[in-house]
Amino acid sequence: MKRYRDSLIRFLKRLPSAYHGRLMAVTILLGLSLLNLLSEWPHELPRPDFLDTVDRLLPDSFGTPRQLLFDHFQRWFPRTPTAQPVTIVAIDDRTLAAVGQWPWPRNRLAVLIDAIAAHKPAAIGLDIYMPEADQTSPDRVADNLPATAASLAAGLRALPSHEAILARSLRATRSVLGAVAFDHATANTRTDLLSAPILVHGADGANPLDSVLRYHYVLASLPELQAAAHGQAMLNVALDQGTVRRIPLILGLGNHLVPGMAIEMLRVATHSPMVEVFASPAGVLSVGVADVQVPTQPNGEMWLHFASIRSTQNRYVSARDVLDGQVDAERFRNKLVLVGLTGTGLSDVRATPLGEQVPGIEIQAQVIETIFEEHFLQRPAWLKWGETVFIITFGLLVIWYLPRTDSRFATFIRSFRRGSAVLGITLNLLSLLSCVLLFKYGGLLVDAASIFIIGSAVMGSFFSTALLDDDAKKQRDAARAHTDDGGKGSGKSIDGALARWKRIHRSSK
Repeated sequence: MKRYRDSLIRFLKRLPSAYHGRLMAVTILLGLSLLNLLSEWPHELPRPDFLDTVDRLLPDSFGTPRQLLFDHFQRWFPRTPTAQPVTIVAIDDRTLAAVGQWPWPRNRLAVLIDAIAAHKPAAIGLDIYMPEADQTSPDRVADNLPATAASLAAGLRALPSHEAILARSLRATRSVLGAVAFDHATANTRTDLLSAPILVHGADGANPLDSVLRYHYVLASLPELQAAAHGQAMLNVALDQGTVRRIPLILGLGNHLVPGMAIEMLRVATHSPMVEVFASPAGVLSVGVADVQVPTQPNGEMWLHFASIRSTQNRYVSARDVLDGQVDAERFRNKLVLVGLTGTGLSDVRATPLGEQVPGIEIQAQVIETIFEEHFLQRPAWLKWGETVFIITFGLLVIWYLPRTDSRFATFIRSFRRGSAVLGITLNLLSLLSCVLLFKYGGLLVDAASIFIIGSAVMGSFFSTALLDDDAKKQRDAARAHTDDGGKGSGKSIDGALARWKRIHRSSK
């Protein structure tokens, strides 16, 4: 056992300088490239079981740097809105103070919808779900009256329920109700949703249900309200460590596909009968409605290019002003109108890559706005393979070229102790600049972080080898100098003895 241990120690000591440092550099290059590929496993390949072990041992090894870099791309170049297709009617603190606390009676919500519909919007989407009956409805109040108030109870039951009033308002305008998918059952969840059909285009073997986020339960509005609305849509967002970077345009609910709010709003606004999904065996390619086609990730998610909340404040209208008739009709005419909660303690606040906290309804508005402007961010499936091929090819070229003795450049790098580090930093900065330009002008999310990490590790191995070689050279020079000094001293001693012997010999003669 000791012999094997000693052999391993000797091997590890020789490894950094073996083959002029190439062996160490190749090991680092291939090892980190494999780990990078595993951190973003392609959808077109079956996921191996051992990836779960890798995720436990090395959580977010490359994922976190990748996401942080993409966030910085957005902070450097946030989207600048060029149009305002969306108006948000905010049930804010002003509205709650004037109208009353939430939840409102459904007939009051119907009044708000009627006030918006009077200005002819293209569609109205409710970032609200109502899974339970309104307890303030006349029939519910009648049920709680004592027997002595039988005549009053009969009169209340003769009135339309608040659900019926809201359903009439939803039916009278192009309305979309929101819902949220769950992977577990709760007291109010269901297993189905009255959603529009989705037509799948693709080659044989293309089944988007195998790729999209899939759930079995949904928290949705009452069936009576669903039947009255012109569309049902999911409000789910994708969270990465608490930040919204992507949003699903389609989801799986049981054995069928359901649309997200943005794409369903466009379907209802354009009077389209269905949502279209374009897929391949590797997953979803795009989601379309009418003449709009949105590129997606293989799981049906869309990368969001965020605009700063400071540039979108003019899209907000207080529900109080709408109810009071104090809003210009042009704020709604032919617009996609979203109704949601922004009051303190009521809204679901989300973090964006820009470092801002925004209401959840703002996320939906940004999706619609991005689709309207066709300002898409993309990270297609082939890009990961392209990055991996680039990293390995470029790394191998550096490993082959740098230690060569017949290259003036390599000689300069070896003679300059920090030359490999300077070279690595320069190459990585050029790589980062290229990725920034691809983001700004092409909307491509290229993983410069992984290129930087792996490239720096490879160049760093040569830097370490250069330091080891330099130390070894210094030790050899010191030993040689010591030997030379010792030899000269011995020579002087011999020469002195010989001179003394010659003097003694001459004197004796």
